[in-house]
Amino acid sequence: MPYNHAIILKSEVTGLRTKKREYDHVIWDWNGTLLDDAWLCVEIINSVLGRRNLPAINMQQYQEKFGFPVRDYYEQLGFDFSTESFESIALDFIREYGQRRHECRLHDASAGTLKRLAALQVPQSVLSAYHQASLEEMLDSFGIAGIFHRIFGLEDHYAHSKEEQGLHLLQELGLSRNRILMVGDTIHDHEVAQAMGIDCILIPGGHQLRSRLESCGCPVPDSAAAILASVLSSSAAG
Repeated sequence: MPYNHAIILKSEVTGLRTKKREYDHVIWDWNGTLLDDAWLCVEIINSVLGRRNLPAINMQQYQEKFGFPVRDYYEQLGFDFSTESFESIALDFIREYGQRRHECRLHDASAGTLKRLAALQVPQSVLSAYHQASLEEMLDSFGIAGIFHRIFGLEDHYAHSKEEQGLHLLQELGLSRNRILMVGDTIHDHEVAQAMGIDCILIPGGHQLRSRLESCGCPVPDSAAAILASVLSSSAAG
């Protein structure tokens, strides 16, 4: 796919000033950024907690605690790995998520922006901590798999090495790092972008509170539409 369209980002819409930059490729996170699944994760983790007589959490508590590595997040919820392994608990969650994942829909703003960028022939990829085969199946079920230049998930279910996959993705893209933009919804997405040496925008409304995202110091607009609509209008104006 030719890289024939540069994106110009102006971040004043976020209230955070950054210099004007051009991007030739957008990398999207999947869960929470494109896929609206935080609500489902709350329901499922409460089922997992309930089966072990642990207290349930609400959405705000989930967004306050969720993070990577997932093992640390589970410990915060009260799971005792001296009596049951992390892998066993994680598989309990994964099984139910797999059964219910098609209840989720795409975030309207993110999906709309994704399709607008595709219409402008802006190359895009997905980088996710979700299992590779499941990720490909979900993208295909929404009819958007063909939009992406590359689709990078993980080969195991325990979400250990998104950074490593990100570095592999960089190698395949073969672009200058300052020409690539990451869009995510968690602190870990920002950490991955830092490890890759690329810019990052974090979108609230996914798996972590806006206040946690803002602590990263990168742009945090109200939605993907707010920041990327500005990208498109700026590009057109240029």
